[in-house]
Amino acid sequence: MIEVNNLTKTFKLSRQQRKKMQTATGVVKAVDGISFQCQPGKIFSLLGPNGAGKTTTLRMIATILQPTYGNIKVGGYDVNSEGAKVRSKIGFLTGTTGLYDRLTPDELVTYFGKLNKMDSIHIQNRKNELFSMLDIKSFASKKIGELSTGMRQKVSIARTMIHDPEVIVFDEPTAGLDVITAESIISMIQQCKEDNKTVIFSSHIMSEVDLLCDELAIIHKGKILFNDEMENFRKQMKTDSLTKDFIRLVEESEKAS
Repeated sequence: MIEVNNLTKTFKLSRQQRKKMQTATGVVKAVDGISFQCQPGKIFSLLGPNGAGKTTTLRMIATILQPTYGNIKVGGYDVNSEGAKVRSKIGFLTGTTGLYDRLTPDELVTYFGKLNKMDSIHIQNRKNELFSMLDIKSFASKKIGELSTGMRQKVSIARTMIHDPEVIVFDEPTAGLDVITAESIISMIQQCKEDNKTVIFSSHIMSEVDLLCDELAIIHKGKILFNDEMENFRKQMKTDSLTKDFIRLVEESEKAS
């Protein structure tokens, strides 16, 4: 379970940034007092336009960034005071994650299993399971630097899932991928739900959100515009598509601000 309460993140601006943004203030609020919960066995989608605060929020959940105010609990552990325990419970997958080009998928995933204090037998069994599920075995011994974008993303998934985390954060996981690779990732996300894991999912591809989402939050300029079950969002839609209604909410927020 993920519990986010009154979460705020501010960043200090450089002189050049203040000039570019035409602001006299020295800080910017990327996330502004948001709260939501993600439950086991459900897929929670966090949507928003570029710069809305999505990725900043997900990075705070994953302990990559520290909240300025508010608190986050992952699996019952606080991200500020119990970061190591949070990291043992969580997997974080993004389309922009760097990999070690000189290692093979086999070496990389083994390394991350050891980082998570798994024993060798457990690592091998889990690796066999993931490599079969993601069809990695055919290139498991090749250098990562020689792999295609889709292959590298499959390796990222295996690295994220090697310790069988209870909570998974997917940040734009299919961005720029071919249809076949994207479909394998969608299947993995659905499997996580069936395994009663807590899943938070962010994507600009509305068809994926429509297919996967049980609960939805829309964020814009660091604030939550909508937070409820996906079915309730569909019931209150004023247009004929998820994309159009998402745009409508964002535009209405702009007019009101």
